[in-house]
Amino acid sequence: MATIKDIANRLGIAVSTVSKGLNGASDISDDMRQLVLDTAVEMGYASKKLKAGSTRKVCILIENMDYENIDQFGYEIIMGFKLSAARRHWEVCVIPADLNMQTAEKYDTYMLKNGFSGAFLLGFSLHDDWVKQLNKTTVPTVLLDNYIPVNPHVGYVGTDSVEGISIAVEHLCSLGHKKIAFLNGSKNSMVSDERYQAFLQSMEGQGLIPEENLMEYGYYVPDCAKYHVPTFLENGATAILCASDLIASGVIAELNKRGLHVPKDISVVGFDDLPLAAQLTPPLTTIRQDRTDLGKSAFLLLDGLIHNVSVSKMLLRAKFIKRASTAAAATDTQKSPQPQRLK
Repeated sequence: MATIKDIANRLGIAVSTVSKGLNGASDISDDMRQLVLDTAVEMGYASKKLKAGSTRKVCILIENMDYENIDQFGYEIIMGFKLSAARRHWEVCVIPADLNMQTAEKYDTYMLKNGFSGAFLLGFSLHDDWVKQLNKTTVPTVLLDNYIPVNPHVGYVGTDSVEGISIAVEHLCSLGHKKIAFLNGSKNSMVSDERYQAFLQSMEGQGLIPEENLMEYGYYVPDCAKYHVPTFLENGATAILCASDLIASGVIAELNKRGLHVPKDISVVGFDDLPLAAQLTPPLTTIRQDRTDLGKSAFLLLDGLIHNVSVSKMLLRAKFIKRASTAAAATDTQKSPQPQRLK
């Protein structure tokens, strides 16, 4: 592993200058500090403090995910991670990330400069600059719902989407639904792609043919429902499976606007089991992700990576939560009323 002297020799500068660059001293130029940091990362340098590891300092980097209160998806994940970290006396910094932050500095350089032993990334996309850099990072890193192949320093934690979607489709089929629509989350998301493939496989496993006009990508927000529910209704959907509870809440609201009753006229299923799921009218049938356990699992995975235990994936089991938003599909003699057209 590289030393400060090795970095100094590579750059042809004094050891004291390297030390200043690594420790954020103010009496060297910004360009020289950045050169020292970039070279340290390239050479695989780790500070004595990080090597000792008596008190770990790690960060949770979060982007495109709400986490300020218990009703939001990221809240319990962060709490689960922090609870586990507190038992080991780790220092955890929760840091909102954005595109400007990723453009300004390389991931490994940011981690070294701030003295972080590892990171847990929430809400990032595979197209984000820092995620692209994870192919070559040596910083122990855990991703939620995203996967980096080959690199032994990066692991993935999530809930088994294939199992979760399969349970939901099987439930709807048991109620006689054959025209099942699927409103997915965002494109360019690994978990969205997983759930799409899981829906196709589950439908085919039930002897049903997935219909292109009953499958759409939206976003993980309620508002996306208004763009796709009309098409689903026009094509005869009797049930709508949603990739999140937030999407499902928007679907129920849109159906109500059109004079349709859930679940008498059309069934709705969500994914996540956020606190709002039980508070909807009707309460939402959904697939539960235990978010506290996701956070605890992310800690265990990161701890393993820091100690050179290379774990590729850690998947939690999904749990089916039956509530009142699903019912038997209407028979030919009990067809749903025609939805009202909205202007």
